[in-house]
Amino acid sequence: MNRFLQLHLLTSYPPSNLNRDDLGRPKTAMMGGETRLRVSSQSLKRAWRTSDTFVEALQGHVGTRTKEMGNRTAKLLTDTGVKEKQAREWARAIAEQFGKLKKAKDDGSEEGLHIEQLAHFGPEEEAGVDALCKALAERQSAPEAEELKLLRGDQQAADIALFGRMLAAAPRFNVEAAAQVAHAITVHKVAVEDDFFTAVDDLNNGEEDMGAGHMGETEFGAGLFYLYVCIDRELLVKNLQGDRELANKTLAALVESAATVSPTGKQNSFASRARASYLLAETGNQQPRSLSVAFLESIRGKTMLKEAIERLTDARDKMDRVYGSCSDKDAVLNAYTGEGSLADVIACATE
Repeated sequence: MNRFLQLHLLTSYPPSNLNRDDLGRPKTAMMGGETRLRVSSQSLKRAWRTSDTFVEALQGHVGTRTKEMGNRTAKLLTDTGVKEKQAREWARAIAEQFGKLKKAKDDGSEEGLHIEQLAHFGPEEEAGVDALCKALAERQSAPEAEELKLLRGDQQAADIALFGRMLAAAPRFNVEAAAQVAHAITVHKVAVEDDFFTAVDDLNNGEEDMGAGHMGETEFGAGLFYLYVCIDRELLVKNLQGDRELANKTLAALVESAATVSPTGKQNSFASRARASYLLAETGNQQPRSLSVAFLESIRGKTMLKEAIERLTDARDKMDRVYGSCSDKDAVLNAYTGEGSLADVIACATE
């Protein structure tokens, strides 16, 4: 098995605001001395791992990232007959296994059951919490120290295996991410635009006030994005406890999600759903490399997708020429020319 799988995607989004900064504007980055639109890797990874495509392909192998497992645990206990005070006390003891509690003492609030940071729970760990709650409810007594050892080092959560997890209070159970995801950037310079909008009050007959019921402004941009993803397939298999079949299902779900799932930001306002127009998959044991250098000089003109594909291919060929072949096998999906297929790319990724 070739160790590395590298994916290079070109995806065109119409006017949209897929990933906002603290001011609500589309995120940007400077590249080649010019402003480009940007979608963060965090945004992409969450959109992929929570998508129907990913979840349905990997049923029973997708985790939950939350600060609020203590609330869920307390509800589970009270629903099975445990008194609220005891339920909260036991839920805090369970939640504390996954991270430091937000409040040193329980004040009866929602946050009194939260941990300070997001923790990624594997399905096996969630099942362990559920089983413990059931046992506590049956015997009506607090959990023992041994029962609270709920963290698992042998879990098979596909999203944790791909994107890793960090538990500051229990580093022994950290997982090193097998997938590295770059921030997606446009291959051309952009200008973020403003959309001033109004909303009409349906019950306002206009006799006294002809004005809008609401006015607002939102910012957006459109662009052709280059995205690079690198997966260490050997590490993925290791993170999944040596289960190669599950690793291949995970790779297939990741490739399909990356090609077909859009970030959810402002989708109701822009319907900016898109599929990758071009996807190159490469496998090999050579040191991976992004091909973002192909777009250091921004693309201009009306044949943007065609030129972006040509630039990507040219950059790859020239890298191969000076460094030797940078991969052993590849497959291409090209929706611009209608060549190749997603099935071809997935077959290459899982071979």
